[in-house]
Amino acid sequence: MSAFILAQPSGASVIDGLKAAEHIDASVKEAVAALSPALTRAPCLAVVLVGDDPASHVYVRNKVKRTEAAGMRSLEYRKSADLSEDDLIALVHSLNDDDGVDGILVQMPLPAHMDARRVVEAIDPAKDVDGLTATNAGRLVLGAPGLRPCTPAGTVWLAQQALGDLSGKSVVVLGRSILVGKPAALLFLEQNTTVTLAHSRTQDLPSVVRAADIVVAAVGRPHLVKGDWIKPGACVLDVGINRVDAPEKGDGKTKLVGDVAYEDAKAHAGFITPVPGGIGPMTIAMLLKNTVMAAAQRANLPLPSQLV
Repeated sequence: MSAFILAQPSGASVIDGLKAAEHIDASVKEAVAALSPALTRAPCLAVVLVGDDPASHVYVRNKVKRTEAAGMRSLEYRKSADLSEDDLIALVHSLNDDDGVDGILVQMPLPAHMDARRVVEAIDPAKDVDGLTATNAGRLVLGAPGLRPCTPAGTVWLAQQALGDLSGKSVVVLGRSILVGKPAALLFLEQNTTVTLAHSRTQDLPSVVRAADIVVAAVGRPHLVKGDWIKPGACVLDVGINRVDAPEKGDGKTKLVGDVAYEDAKAHAGFITPVPGGIGPMTIAMLLKNTVMAAAQRANLPLPSQLV
């Protein structure tokens, strides 16, 4: 069993996303050291943050810290919320044209006056390390090589560490967003699983979930998935991050919880990710991996063997 899958005296083994992300970060650092001499520079990730969303600022700070820790160059552009959409797109185009930049990430959410899809589509697909452009989404649908969305890719990777070969497994993905649900379903299909993509109109959702060997919860509804929905021994991957009141901590305090009723689900599942500390750290790990892949592909170099 992997060092980041923690067996418990009773109940599900806990998949430690922090330790898993550290493992991937270490492989990325080795790959950067191997690739940089051929590039004659370190791979470079540019992150653009618009506005004052506190969670986004924390997330970007962590991205910058981990990018630099892996030996890569990090560029950070912080812009005020009143930046025009055209000016943001002009910045993206300038990064597209910069041969020293390998990956471009525009942090979401954007201010309300901006069309996020138009901004994303301005990114060169070869530098789209979040895997969100129509070109990379199309490559995923076709099964063609391309940069894959980070959170779904991290989710599938953790399932593989817990269960090994996923071929023939049944998967239920709860949520059909273009950020997680749809790409996660396609990535699991690439692993020869049988996938059900469930959503708000799905009938008898508990029965649908009970049939799954792997459950991916990505709907943004706290504790939607109850413990008795889980098939005994199933692998539960909770992508949801919800802030709720925490009266046990005192007046006005809050806490983060997932889409799965964690304590109840642990009694049924074989493997489970916590919130926080599960899927979340994997997103940045896969972002760093994508940046190294983008750097190698843009320079027509083989992918470093150190990448896991």
